[in-house]
Amino acid sequence: MSSPKAAARRPVDTRAALIMVVLCAVWGTQQAIVKLAAADMSPTLQMAFRSGVATLGVLILARARGELRWFSRATLVPGMAIGLFFGLEFACVGEALRYTSASHVTVYLYSAPILIAIGLGVMHRDERLHALQWLGVLFSFAGIAVTFLGRGQPVQYPSMHWGDALALTGAMSWALTAIVLRGSNLANAPATVTLAYQLIGAMVMAGTFAMIMGETAVRLTPGLAIALLWQVVVVAFASYLTWFALLRQYSSARLGVLSFMTPVFGVAGGVLLVGDHIDTGFGIGAAMILGGIIFATTARPLRVRQLA
Repeated sequence: MSSPKAAARRPVDTRAALIMVVLCAVWGTQQAIVKLAAADMSPTLQMAFRSGVATLGVLILARARGELRWFSRATLVPGMAIGLFFGLEFACVGEALRYTSASHVTVYLYSAPILIAIGLGVMHRDERLHALQWLGVLFSFAGIAVTFLGRGQPVQYPSMHWGDALALTGAMSWALTAIVLRGSNLANAPATVTLAYQLIGAMVMAGTFAMIMGETAVRLTPGLAIALLWQVVVVAFASYLTWFALLRQYSSARLGVLSFMTPVFGVAGGVLLVGDHIDTGFGIGAAMILGGIIFATTARPLRVRQLA
């Protein structure tokens, strides 16, 4: 996700911090919620369904706000591009949850900020990383290597490394979404428009993938109904719109630092909700990934520190 252009942002206050805690808890535990309902509907099909229903809600909101005019030729091409990459992310995450734990998926997926920072640094001069930030990047990549090359959980997840690779591919797709968005007309578009393009792409890509893989069986249960209601209303609609609203009011850099709580909630949710086992190697690697991301996004150049 990328922040809309604006003149000034307020520093993060108590209200914003509390909202971010709630958002990170929602985002972090969503993989575990999907996994809980996987026996009744495949994770990929769940993501397609929630994206389709949430799209209707977003379009209704956009019409009420008079923002449908932003769906034009100027935004169509970048909109299709971010829809494609966002949809690929969802398809990869949905499939990854079949092979690896919810904790692994969350940690790998939220390594995306590092890939976004590298991509934006290559594409935009004002986004280039300095030496200290590169140290954070290298530390995060070392953490990914530690987690990926570990023993894993062969008894519970025989194909865990394949699932981990799919989750990393999802992170790359998320990064491409942000990079395309940053350099297109959508950077100044209302949140509803950007989100609609992303959700439509997710619905099409994840739905198509589910059909190709034969993952279309659905067993209607109360648990599935609750899981889908949570994903549609809370995750795909309310949480994303709340995030964009915060970006319009507060410093995006400081909100971004707070968002790194998400993998922590993800690991906790995986352990508490679906019984994930966290081995020592994965725990150390995950801490390295999170620490490297925080350092890469908050470190300042040495000469700036000396002048401060």
